Amino acid sequence: MSEALRLTVTGMTCGHCEKAVTRAIHQLDAQAEVHIDRAANLVEVKTSADPQALCAAITEEGYQAAPQA
Repeated sequence: MSEALRLTVTGMTCGHCEKAVTRAIHQLDAQAEVHIDRAANLVEVKTSADPQALCAAITEEGYQAAPQA
C-alpha cells in the first residue's frame, strides 16, 4: 500500500541534486511518485518504502533527510 510521505531534504542546489534524490528513492521503490520543491527543501513521495530507509538512501547521496511530523 502506497503512503504519502513528506521529507525535509537539505543540500539540494540544482537539477542534478533532484535527480540524485529521485534515483535514491527509486532504488528502494521503483514505482514511487516523487515531487521535489527544492526551494522549500521538501520532497513528497508516494511510496510503500519505509521512511527511515528512504532518509538513509538520500543521506548516502550526500543530503540531509528527515521525515516531517
